[in-house]
Amino acid sequence: MKLRYPFVLFSVFLILGSQKTYSWGFYAHQRINRLAVFCLPEPMSAFFKRNIVYLTENAVNPDRRRNAVKGEAPKHFIDIDVYGDSALWKMPRRWNDAVAKYSEDTLMEYGIVPWEVNRMKYSLQKAFESKNPNSILRIASDLGHYIADSNVPLHTTENYNGQLTGQKGIHGFWESRLPELFSDKYDFFVGQAEYEKRVLDRSWNSVIAAHMALDSVLGFEKDLNASWPEDKKYGYEQRGNVTTQVYSREYSKAYSQMLGNQVERRMRASIKQVADFWYTAWVDAGQPDLNAMMDYKLSEEQIKEMEEERKLWQKKTIEVRPEESASLTLEDLWFGTCCNHSHPAEKGH
Repeated sequence: MKLRYPFVLFSVFLILGSQKTYSWGFYAHQRINRLAVFCLPEPMSAFFKRNIVYLTENAVNPDRRRNAVKGEAPKHFIDIDVYGDSALWKMPRRWNDAVAKYSEDTLMEYGIVPWEVNRMKYSLQKAFESKNPNSILRIASDLGHYIADSNVPLHTTENYNGQLTGQKGIHGFWESRLPELFSDKYDFFVGQAEYEKRVLDRSWNSVIAAHMALDSVLGFEKDLNASWPEDKKYGYEQRGNVTTQVYSREYSKAYSQMLGNQVERRMRASIKQVADFWYTAWVDAGQPDLNAMMDYKLSEEQIKEMEEERKLWQKKTIEVRPEESASLTLEDLWFGTCCNHSHPAEKGH
């Protein structure tokens, strides 16, 4: 293909630098972790509020490393529908039972998010027990991310981006575009954190609730698209110095109204679960005195290590399944995903 105008290629590279694709989007993941802090009871809240910037900014670290750390990608989803009818109810809840029935390779292929949430809760408990503030903050931030992912309907299906139903792009549309446009009107008051006795069951219940909403996510958008003028479906917005194609505000509003308060409910469920699991890990660790850690600061060496780690993540050496954003990215321009052409990575996870 020949590029007839040099500025087209320049614009493509501008888009590359400005567009990122992440589950729940940077905005929603960060907001979920941030709001969960305010649900914590007083013995915990002071330490978490003091470190709220860290917990907010690092809420997206698991997505940043998806393409660079082996075994990271499956932690974000579970394609429960590949296991057949009634899999939500028949799937073994315990990891060892699921491995015995399906094999670990199969589970890793189709996602392990409920088990990862359960595992990370116990990792956070151990961090509290060791009274290691760096580990507490790092694991708490990651745990919030995986919990939020488990509450997203499109993280529970093989049709994760509508690619099987001619709805490519719906992943980012639902979980990024809608929250960015409308979440300022959502009610995020979910009450104080509560102790969770059955962590693994709660982790699975999130997946169940999310998957039960999947038909609406896909069905309503398909109905709306069938009746919507094609030239009104997309619009253009300025993102930094780049003009980017996005789902139009009118189309987004109509879809949001059809869904009712579905996105709001999933975000509320995420916030409450994050707070509950942070609190439960602390209680199970014997309720260590977090006020003794109030003077904790990242050392210059730790900050440098974090920067170097993020540089490694940017290399993206591992191919994972695409979850396109709700805006036109470099991937769309090179591979034609905006035009329903196949993407070379689509067969993998």
